Amino acid sequence: QVQLVESGGGLAQTGGSLGLSCAASGSFFRVNAMAWYRRVPGKQRDLVASITSGGLTDYADSVKGRFTVSRDNTKNTLYLQMDSLEPGDTGVYYCYMNARLTRWTDADDYWGQGTQVTVSS
Repeated sequence: QVQLVESGGGLAQTGGSLGLSCAASGSFFRVNAMAWYRRVPGKQRDLVASITSGGLTDYADSVKGRFTVSRDNTKNTLYLQMDSLEPGDTGVYYCYMNARLTRWTDADDYWGQGTQVTVSS
């Protein structure tokens, strides 16, 4: 059974920093892209940052230059370093992973349970 467990959310002040982690447990044939999404009340879940298995990254315009996504492929763990936080960064952050469990199955999408990040002004 696949589980994505996020940690590291919490409360920060404007200009502060927080780090998120997402540990994927289970047996995988191949882990493809991993990403962080954010949901704010009343809005859909939006992509914050993504990273391919080869380390190519992409960011939402609103976080470029402030957030850094990385991953440890040996541990199937995803990270998000958030610096220069702004109140607009507030939301529930979800970890996402696309992976194949075996060589005989198609890739599927997996989600964490979410972790709250609140930035006070």
